[in-house]
Amino acid sequence: MAIPKKIIEYLKKNKIKVKEIAHKTVYTAFDLSKTLKEKLNRISKTLVIKTDKGYVLVMLPADRMVDFVKLKKILGAKKIEIAKEKVMKDVFKIKPGTMTPFATLHKKVPLYIDKALIRAKEILVSTGSYTDSLRLKISDLMKVEKNHTKADISKKR
Repeated sequence: MAIPKKIIEYLKKNKIKVKEIAHKTVYTAFDLSKTLKEKLNRISKTLVIKTDKGYVLVMLPADRMVDFVKLKKILGAKKIEIAKEKVMKDVFKIKPGTMTPFATLHKKVPLYIDKALIRAKEILVSTGSYTDSLRLKISDLMKVEKNHTKADISKKR
């Protein structure tokens, strides 16, 4: 399962340097960490969050978890939850567990990047595949994803 063409084209068009990394099939950031012998704080996980106002993407280091109290306050939402797998398939047209941080390619939903992830400088991100990841600079991702917000939205496990 290769990196989708639309992601490769999007990155080339925006002149974002990435390193493509093929690996064995993994379904979680923890498995990716073990497979590539990479620290969890340098692996990003992107979650689809359903709010009473619509969907948002939340990107955070894999060694942390969403702080729903903080996120709810930042979003000004009354109700938030991690979107169900059916939403990923039906709304975002992806397989569960393969959400990319490229919000522009996902119905232009807002992207919230946890401040803890920014400290990593260089991160691994999902490509929409269980067998391929990308290594890139977080600053490059923020440059290309103009509709992003940096926020303190995670807490330690």
